[in-house]
Amino acid sequence: MEFPSKLIENAVGELSRLPGIGRKTALRLALHLLKAEMDTTASLAEALAKMRFEITYCKTCHSISDAEECGICANKLRDHSLVCVVSDVRDVIAIENTGQYKGVYHVLGGVISPIEGIGPSDLHIDSLVERAAGEESEVREVILAISPTMEGDTTAFYLSRRLRDLPNVHISTIARGIPMGGELEYADEITLGRSIVDRLRQAR
Repeated sequence: MEFPSKLIENAVGELSRLPGIGRKTALRLALHLLKAEMDTTASLAEALAKMRFEITYCKTCHSISDAEECGICANKLRDHSLVCVVSDVRDVIAIENTGQYKGVYHVLGGVISPIEGIGPSDLHIDSLVERAAGEESEVREVILAISPTMEGDTTAFYLSRRLRDLPNVHISTIARGIPMGGELEYADEITLGRSIVDRLRQAR
């Protein structure tokens, strides 16, 4: 693809690094920004820079946050005895959009995947166990809401083994309204919401 400007070429190259953005789409975006008001492009650049450099992670659940503790963990009206374990921040957003879950979360930061070199020590698993096992812990139920893929099931099985001996902590999994091999973020809100409501408690 030939470009009339090296600056446009550089912009297209950077935009096309984004997932799902090919070079043609990147070119359309670059030309749109070029035609837009200067303030529009400047505001976009500022928002992206602030997002990258100022966003932090919640000290409790590891979700993205604007402060040391995210809004969900800081909300006293949420049920802190109920912890929903997810692999990714996108799953938090998907479940929150159902409007049916009132507990809190724990974001693992991925799933166990030996092929990709991701083991238990690479995930936020130890902090989950500490959170549930602490003397002052409020946790009474841990919901394993992990996508039902091979890696997800491996991760859920490992977590069950780590948590099963904790006194007064029940382990449950979301109901299989989510198809095998499916991703939570792509499930429709009704199906995902009912999966949370109809979760299955595991035998201890």
